[in-house]
Amino acid sequence: MMDWTDRHCRYLHRLITRHTRLYTEMVTTGALLHGDVPRHLDYNAEEHPLALQLGGSEPADLAQCARLAQRWGYDEVNLNCGCPSERVQRGAFGACLMAEPELVADCVKAMRDAVALAVTVKHRIGIDRVEDYGFVRDFVGTVALRGGCEVFIVHARNAWLQGLSPKENREVPPLRYEMAHRLKADFPQLTIVVNGGLATDAQIAEQLRHVDGVMVGRHAYHEPWAMAGWDERFFGSAPAVASRDEVEEAMRAYFERLQASGTPWGHAARHLMGLRNGQPGARRWRQVWSDPRFKAGPPRAALEAANRARLQSQAAPA
Repeated sequence: MMDWTDRHCRYLHRLITRHTRLYTEMVTTGALLHGDVPRHLDYNAEEHPLALQLGGSEPADLAQCARLAQRWGYDEVNLNCGCPSERVQRGAFGACLMAEPELVADCVKAMRDAVALAVTVKHRIGIDRVEDYGFVRDFVGTVALRGGCEVFIVHARNAWLQGLSPKENREVPPLRYEMAHRLKADFPQLTIVVNGGLATDAQIAEQLRHVDGVMVGRHAYHEPWAMAGWDERFFGSAPAVASRDEVEEAMRAYFERLQASGTPWGHAARHLMGLRNGQPGARRWRQVWSDPRFKAGPPRAALEAANRARLQSQAAPA
């Protein structure tokens, strides 16, 4: 979710669901230790519960970044052991770390010793063509026993480190949810969360019969309104909002706050594009919100123009 789940995206998602845990895009230890910390760690107070996802493989560096996460008020630190990109591999972290469970355990322990936050691990079920359940079982067992990790987020595909792009790694290796189910059966004391290819509420509910949680990534980004029923169905709470109009109006107010603070709001508006998917006139609505001419002006003008265009498109003869 690099370049996707920034703080503006997470603000939108929090409007739609109050209780779903949100995760940052992956931030490398180098970016935090040698870069612009506020740029990477700043967030809106409304985003809680919020986890910071880290990429790295040096225990001392990860411990220092975990301290930063705690200082900034995050609720969780998550270590990425699932990203298959070549750039991440060159940094010796991401999915290639699954081949070094003892190192991952050391990383987790260093972070747990440094902070009071929950420290979790996101990983694949295997790397390359290793499809033996014993591989992921031993990885989880080692990281849990030696590192003290209690929460594992399982992307239920292998990561092919050679021959596939990151996009292909999300589509080509087959999904095998039963591997996550077996982990939960073998480690009932651990919290096992499954990830990968899940979209509908029915699919989520089915997985919750076998594991403790479900992580939804790209579907939630492209179809944010799909989250509208989650608070009621999965958390037993009243829905966060009643309509897409309510979300759009709240985002308009958010864009105005950005503009008043000197931050261009047009870049943040890109996360709004999927809000009206499936509704008549959605294409014209997106075109207006994406129009650079409107992004240079006040957000209210863009909102009003977008909805005029949407309604006119609905009224146009087929």
